Amino acid sequence: MTGHHSPRIATVLLLCAIPCKAFAQEIPADYQSVLTTLNKKGDFKDGVLKVNIPRSDLAVTIKGRPAPTPFGFGGWVALTKAEGGHEVMMGDLVLTEDEVNPVMSALLASGLEVTALHNHFFWEQPRIFYLHVHGTGAATELVRQLKPALDLIASKPAPSPPGSTPPSAETPRLDGAALAKIVGAPGEQNGPVYKFTIGRQDVDLREHGARITSRMGLNTWAAFTGSDADAMVAGDFAMLENELTPVLQALRSNGLTVVAIHHHMTGVKPVVVFLHYFGTGEASKLALAFRAGLDQLGKPATAGR
Repeated sequence: MTGHHSPRIATVLLLCAIPCKAFAQEIPADYQSVLTTLNKKGDFKDGVLKVNIPRSDLAVTIKGRPAPTPFGFGGWVALTKAEGGHEVMMGDLVLTEDEVNPVMSALLASGLEVTALHNHFFWEQPRIFYLHVHGTGAATELVRQLKPALDLIASKPAPSPPGSTPPSAETPRLDGAALAKIVGAPGEQNGPVYKFTIGRQDVDLREHGARITSRMGLNTWAAFTGSDADAMVAGDFAMLENELTPVLQALRSNGLTVVAIHHHMTGVKPVVVFLHYFGTGEASKLALAFRAGLDQLGKPATAGR
């Protein structure tokens, strides 16, 4: 694979990168009350309130190697307006093994739906699971239903592992510009992590009239940490069903480890499949592997499928 990209995928990436550069807007009063009630931070862009639920209380390692929170341990919920003035809420909660069933029970008891439970990693300590939540209704009602479950999730910062020195947020060890050139889309620096988030504007996914966009979870992403010579990458592909096998072939042929294949949402058309992966090595080679998977998105379905 070379650094030259076809006009089709270059156009798709350009279009999909636009939401990542959207400016934060003033948060509407009903959404501001959501942040106040939950005592969480968030932002409002492209008609979506995104509430951040990072697991900074967890000191996660992968094969003994420290993995910072932005590498894949930042939970969230998002709300957007649907027809009739009510909200659609979707989210992904990052939980330890002991938290999974108490949080699930709290969500179900309050009338919310659990649409998926799965892993994103192998070899991580402590073991981490991802629980997807869904609901519709007024923002005030959704936050009332959500809060008991969030109150069960630990939030105090975790101590650093013995002998570990986290990289300085002011001195990234990865050449983000070089990675962006390979991927063909801009990324964002968050402390020691350089992350790409690429939406699927080519997929018209709706619920109750609300457009389900990148900020509602319909996106492909890759998070890099470490150094140019010795990096880790983890991420998620959002795919239509006919794209799954080509993406799998591209990632495996480029040495990335596939760790999960599953859905995040139920009752949506078209069906969207999500694939999680992990890899280590030179950052540029990991970026080329991610790009190889991206090149399989947006292609016409194979005849007979």
